[in-house]
Amino acid sequence: MARRSYKTVLGCVACEELGELGAGNPGWLVDNPNLLCAIDTHSLLLANRSTLLLFSWSLPTRSPLKIRPELSPIESESISAVEWLVFDDVRVIVAATSCGYLLFYSLNGELIHRQMIYPAQVLKLRVRGTKKDLIQDASSEEFCLVMPGVIARLDGSDIQNMLQKWFEEAHSRFWDQKPKTQDSENMGDCDIKLPCQLWNIGKYGTCADAAITGIMPPPLMEQQSSQRYYCAVAVGEDAVISAYRLSEDKGKSLVEAILSKVVPATFSTIASFSKLIWRSEQTSQKKSPKKSDQKPLSFAKASPLTCLKDHPRKGEKLTLSPSGTLAAITDSLGRILLLDTLALVVVRLWKGYRDASCLFMEMLVKKDIASSSSTYSEPMKSDYCLCLAIHAPRKGIIEIWQMRTGPRLRTIPCAKGSKMLQPTYRFGASMSSPYVPLEVFVLNGDSGQISVLNRTLDS
Repeated sequence: MARRSYKTVLGCVACEELGELGAGNPGWLVDNPNLLCAIDTHSLLLANRSTLLLFSWSLPTRSPLKIRPELSPIESESISAVEWLVFDDVRVIVAATSCGYLLFYSLNGELIHRQMIYPAQVLKLRVRGTKKDLIQDASSEEFCLVMPGVIARLDGSDIQNMLQKWFEEAHSRFWDQKPKTQDSENMGDCDIKLPCQLWNIGKYGTCADAAITGIMPPPLMEQQSSQRYYCAVAVGEDAVISAYRLSEDKGKSLVEAILSKVVPATFSTIASFSKLIWRSEQTSQKKSPKKSDQKPLSFAKASPLTCLKDHPRKGEKLTLSPSGTLAAITDSLGRILLLDTLALVVVRLWKGYRDASCLFMEMLVKKDIASSSSTYSEPMKSDYCLCLAIHAPRKGIIEIWQMRTGPRLRTIPCAKGSKMLQPTYRFGASMSSPYVPLEVFVLNGDSGQISVLNRTLDS
């Protein structure tokens, strides 16, 4: 009887250039904390502290693209996070640095945009989107940066507009059309700044990982507020899990708004009265500009919702489901917690998974759909079931569990030194087009092979 294969080999990225990243040494892919990975449907991005390498297994004869960003040697700046950004017809590479810079590159290695977000090391880049449905009242597409105690959000539409403008200018330069003076001055978008929102989520200590899970209702006293609120979940050393309500604007709550109106008015009345008595108009005019020069950090309001402290347990990594309603959290005690981000309650717990990593995926569990060959039709979203893939490197396996409380569907052997990866969210994905389920890829560090986990249980 033929042995079942739970993975499909897509290609191989083994080449001489991988030697710069440590390939050939035992555990080079998983034991080096400075080695970063990000995958697209046909391309793989690897990076160390100073170099980006882009591979394509669909074009094995093409040599990998090498990018060396300009980093500050004085501040010991290094690459700390990488990710793909995929729109309808545009794909770009994004790298973040230990000094808080965000770098956008084209697939030809051209620098598209460089911007300082916040002067701290970027720990993680997250790309996600939610469509308007029964759970979500509004759609949202965002690009987030996670830093120690800080989370930043950029809107997907702002990034798309910036990229479209750059590619239009690049196309005009390709056809030898003389760009305008103002366009030539804006090469690299030095003067263009993407709108960004910052929140301080370090009330319970610095976070190791965090994510914006989605849009949430406003506070009770601000039901009529027009601004949007988000829910953020963070994990870290001091608090295994903490959650925050993030306000979209830098506006104040109802009490703060009253105080902001009453206190300045009272202070102004007292100041005017003192001017009449002491006649100190000139002195007050000299002091007032100093107050206006003091510009505080542009943090929006973040209100803590809940916190779970369980010393000595420490939260390590966080993975979100596509809708953002579930989060898988790994901790330092080898446990995996499944968090309901709407109720902020842990609904499931796995033990004995040290150094594990998790990714959500979708399995085609309806056998009549999977085995039917007479009338073939593309499976719809309702035909798939949400699952959690758990990579246990110490056990050498990948387990797939059905969500939320379902059984273990499959156990897949996994070679030592392998890593699970997942393509990034695609901005502007149409609901009418054939549904593309969540897939999980496996990169074998020893052989360089790229495989994808099969979505059907019969394979």
